[in-house]
Amino acid sequence: MAYDFNTVIDRKNTNAIKFDLATVRGKPADVLPLWVADMDFPTAPEILSALHKKVSHGIFGYSVPDAGFYAAVKKWQKEEHDFDIDRPHIVLTPGVVFAISSAIRAFTSEGDSVIIQTPVYYPFKNMVVLNKRNLVTSSLFEKDGKWHIDFDDFEKKISENNVKLFILCSPHNPVGRVWTKEELSKISEICERHNVIVFADEIHNDFVIPPYKHTVFQTVSEYAAYNSIVSTSASKTFNLAGLQFSINFIKNPELKKRFRDAIDKTGYDEPSIMGLIATKAAYEHGKPWLLALKNHLAENLAFVRSFVAEKLPKARLIEPEGTYLLWLDFSAYGHTDSELDDIIVNKAKLWLDRGTMFGKEGEGYQRINIATPHSILKDALERLESVFGNR
Repeated sequence: MAYDFNTVIDRKNTNAIKFDLATVRGKPADVLPLWVADMDFPTAPEILSALHKKVSHGIFGYSVPDAGFYAAVKKWQKEEHDFDIDRPHIVLTPGVVFAISSAIRAFTSEGDSVIIQTPVYYPFKNMVVLNKRNLVTSSLFEKDGKWHIDFDDFEKKISENNVKLFILCSPHNPVGRVWTKEELSKISEICERHNVIVFADEIHNDFVIPPYKHTVFQTVSEYAAYNSIVSTSASKTFNLAGLQFSINFIKNPELKKRFRDAIDKTGYDEPSIMGLIATKAAYEHGKPWLLALKNHLAENLAFVRSFVAEKLPKARLIEPEGTYLLWLDFSAYGHTDSELDDIIVNKAKLWLDRGTMFGKEGEGYQRINIATPHSILKDALERLESVFGNR
């Protein structure tokens, strides 16, 4: 089947955070949004068919996953990520951020330290702070166009602050790294030395650019297998974020019980029926659509690469190893972070995510979402050229 990723679909006035909150968030009404991490494409036809079938049935009562759902998850993880998981190790939540917050409450107490590696997806920080835990940050560093973990600083911060929980972003949003097995093993070794539990957010795991390969954290060591939660979802992969559904893998029965208890205290019992159906259909029938999507994203990335090199030579693309979110460095233009954001929003009329949302290390950077039709991406880059091309 041929899939169309270039027809522009009007998302305005559809309750879309991406398109309908511009003025609410203080942006011009005519701003072009390429910020939040959802895609401007309809999901796979096979998923839509499954959802239509449920809508036609007309009853949306309390629901639970069946054996077919668990089989689909197990098969996808094994075939796509060489990861063996069994039904008793799966816990469902209405989103990865919900799972992060639950893990913080399950494995730490108020005042305990939780570490993150910045710049990183900003809800990590928010969940730590809002749950009244001590936020500890270890900075990633950029060298020769690639971001790296400062392992010495990471261990030092863990030791000095008696850290109880580490929230790992893998693949990494926003710097685009796909951590190697060696890097993840080193993280595991450090966490084992200090008895730190790991929450691995692996929601971008299906978007890895060859020759890079995603490694599920629980596969790198015995400690990682039994002292971590791996959280993922079909939501990023198949553009289902609004269906509020995520999957957590927990092999340690004690950790699972503590995590489950924290979830139960929120009153969350049965999962979203539409999320359940969409996820099952995605993992059973969505692979051809995903392969076509990856080809489209590769073409968009190639376009950004050549455009930046030719028409925005002072800007710098950090070559991604994964995700559909690009990390662009505008620091050579010499603007403060606020000035840069003002130029992009109010002159280019483009809504991106400013780098410092992810941590102080993101100063001078902007994150752009390329999961959009080519014409929209071209318009966005031409808007950047209009304000930066002659600077």
